[in-house]
Amino acid sequence: MKLEKNHERCIGAGQCVLTEPKIFDQDERGLVRVLIERPQGADRDAAHKAVYICPAKALSLTEE
Repeated sequence: MKLEKNHERCIGAGQCVLTEPKIFDQDERGLVRVLIERPQGADRDAAHKAVYICPAKALSLTEE
């Protein structure tokens, strides 16, 4: 499973970073940065939660 971001949709709300700062960060413009592209175990659960709560729907998890 791969975690992907869409900068064109990101509004910089930071909910992903608040949910799991180990997996997400924000760049100098406030847009999401993915720190772990292929989360495993508990990180995978946290990534699912972040995808769900993103207000702009800028995050997605895809099967590879």
